[in-house]
Amino acid sequence: MAKKLTKAVAYLRTSSAGNVGPDKDSDKRQRAAIDAYAKASDVEIVGEYYDAAVSGADPVGSRPGFAAMLEALLANGARTIIVESPDRFARDLMVQLAGHDMLKQRGIILIAASAPTHFTEDTPTAVLVRQVLGAIAEFDKTTLVAKLAAARTRKRAATGEKVEGRKSHAETRPEAVALAKSLARKKPKGGRLSLRAISAELAAQGFLNERGLPFNHKSIAAMLATRTIGQRLHGT
Repeated sequence: MAKKLTKAVAYLRTSSAGNVGPDKDSDKRQRAAIDAYAKASDVEIVGEYYDAAVSGADPVGSRPGFAAMLEALLANGARTIIVESPDRFARDLMVQLAGHDMLKQRGIILIAASAPTHFTEDTPTAVLVRQVLGAIAEFDKTTLVAKLAAARTRKRAATGEKVEGRKSHAETRPEAVALAKSLARKKPKGGRLSLRAISAELAAQGFLNERGLPFNHKSIAAMLATRTIGQRLHGT
């Protein structure tokens, strides 16, 4: 008689939009680690949910992929979530602890493929280890961000170049920026188009953000404030 497999869903998260895309390996690495754990542990992955370009400091309940996963768990019979590592679930310690407690209250088991007992053991020692490792991951992330920011500041001061971790819309979506500016110059009755109206028109023409959703009003404002290459060259 074949052994009955435990049903689970995979949860993936990538913080930076720069790590999202077919030519990036973040989601591939996470998926491979989760699949390897599942095969070794007689677990059947019945669904996958991915929060792309979502910070590990964001509360789990505010993440669209995570929210969709919780809703699906009530319907597909799975009560287990597998992540690549604890910091893929949440890098901020308080978010990690609060999210884990929320799942426990709903009877959902959270497993990190890199440390399978990290979330499942509830002894005082295990709880302390979770807190310490979460604090270390949060410290490492904060330290890395500070070092990168300092390095960008030094290079910017030395060369005058823009050196940012995340590229602007003008660099990644020049067509969307050009269309947004064109729409902003139009003068419909009652004045110029609102930021949300521009976003809706961009979406209607196939221009969406990294999550496949219409750009929010802040992104549209940033597009309109972006100078073109020609403007930068001429100092306008």
